[in-house]
Amino acid sequence: MADTTIWWLLAGGAVVVELITGTFYLLMLGIGLAGAAISSHLGANQVVQLLVAAAVGGGAVVAWHIKQTTSPSEPTAQANPNVNLDIGETVHIHAWNPDGTADVQYRGAHWTAIHKPGIAPSTGAHRVAEMVGNRLLVDKV
Repeated sequence: MADTTIWWLLAGGAVVVELITGTFYLLMLGIGLAGAAISSHLGANQVVQLLVAAAVGGGAVVAWHIKQTTSPSEPTAQANPNVNLDIGETVHIHAWNPDGTADVQYRGAHWTAIHKPGIAPSTGAHRVAEMVGNRLLVDKV
C-alpha cells in the first residue's frame, strides 16, 4: 500500500475516533496526518512526512490549547443569558422577608427572590443575576 493511502487512512481514523469520543485534540492530530498525506502526494520521503505530521499536528494541538486557556470561560448555565433568558431582566422588590427572601411578581407568576451573598437586601429595582433552582438570585440595579 502506498504511503499516501496509509496517511489518509490514519487521518480518517483519527477523525472517526474524534467523532466517537468528542476530543477535539484528535481532530488537530488528524490535520497533521492529512498534512503528511499531502506531503506524500508532493513526493517527500518518509522522514519528511513524519516531520510534517508531527509539526502540523503538534502545532495545531498547541495552538488549540493556547486558544482554550486564554479565552474567557463561559458562565455557568444558571448565570448564562444565552441559556436562560431571565438573566439580566429587572424585577421590583417591595419588601424582604426575615429569612432573606422576597416574593416578586415576574412574568405573570409569583417567584421567590434571594439576594447575592454579602449584599444587604434593599427594596426597589433589582436585576436577575442567576437562577438558583426555582429562585431568582438578584442584585441591586
